[in-house]
Amino acid sequence: MDGIQHYRMFAAYNRWANERIYDAAEYLSDEEWERDVRAFFGSMCGTLNHVLVADRIWMNRFTGIGETHSVLSEIPHPHFGELRTQRGTMDERIVDWCDTLDEETLGGLFSYTSIIEPKEITQLLAPALAHLFNHQTHHRGHAHMILSVLGHEPPPLDLIYFLRTEEGGAFV
Repeated sequence: MDGIQHYRMFAAYNRWANERIYDAAEYLSDEEWERDVRAFFGSMCGTLNHVLVADRIWMNRFTGIGETHSVLSEIPHPHFGELRTQRGTMDERIVDWCDTLDEETLGGLFSYTSIIEPKEITQLLAPALAHLFNHQTHHRGHAHMILSVLGHEPPPLDLIYFLRTEEGGAFV
């Protein structure tokens, strides 16, 4: 599998895994949705909003367009339904953008300003894109744990399960 296919696979996997987490989170009561279970971003609401906020920041850095944020803990969508809609839109944007990548772009440099330490950073695109997907996996793990803590059955999210699906089978 070449570099481009690798990132396209992760974009598709990311969309699939997010759909599964959101399918499970849909059954949370409002109280459970907002309950601080001492995850890094507190609640399921805080965790899933953080992932969207971070994706918006990175996609704006990668493409120069789209919404961005200046605070990683911002909760732009406190209600589940609206957040789910925005998550689906972002996942499609990531998949579509990865479909436009070529080896030259993937191996090229890009520059952005960090919100943690406001200075310009220039780095290769490929490792930064790998970070986007790794970051999502990390926080989906938190969401998975939150479901367990709240007494709900979390879905299996392993990449190998995705690869066994019709969509994932395109990458094996």
